[in-house]
Amino acid sequence: MTAKERLVEAAFSLFAERGYDQTTVDDITERAGVGRTTFFRTFRAKEDVIFPDHEVLLQAIEARLGGATEQTALLAVTEGARLVLRHYLAEGERARTRYRLTRSVPALRDREIAGVQQYQRLFRGFLHDWMGGGEDTALRAELMAGAVVTAHNHVLRRWLSGRADDPLREFDAAMAETVGLFTAAGEDEASIVVFRTKKDLNALLPELNRVLGRNP
Repeated sequence: MTAKERLVEAAFSLFAERGYDQTTVDDITERAGVGRTTFFRTFRAKEDVIFPDHEVLLQAIEARLGGATEQTALLAVTEGARLVLRHYLAEGERARTRYRLTRSVPALRDREIAGVQQYQRLFRGFLHDWMGGGEDTALRAELMAGAVVTAHNHVLRRWLSGRADDPLREFDAAMAETVGLFTAAGEDEASIVVFRTKKDLNALLPELNRVLGRNP
């Protein structure tokens, strides 16, 4: 077991025994059998021990998004979000302990929100580029990135609170619904008008455009 793994294991054990606020860095290093210097070479502060390595996860998502084509962009976003979910599932009880801590310690909750925003910014930037990168697509990309993160978090919270027996299946269903909201909204619609008249077509076109809501 590495020094980092010992520190994380010691920290989670102490948080469970004494509570987060009652546990000091010295307590953690003593339990882990390492010095303070080792701790601060590994983590910037006590709260850093709580959270997964977001930088590693962000790099994994960026790599997946970077391999996407125009046709597979939405699949890449789905799989990128799934990488995060799989990480939490692999943590098992440690993820549930973190969930309980972030719900009871405001500073940890704020840190968790900041981490979620990193994922959302990454998805937003990718989706914005995929949609063309113009001012007219900025809001749509923002909304879709927010929906993807919300769907992921909804399933994750259900699993963390013991209400999801098959979180990956629920995730696939949630993402299909989320992506469907945006792909359905983006489909072009056509209006077909059938009529019989003896009037000149050129004379009728301005009125038809008005009825269809088009500019003359």
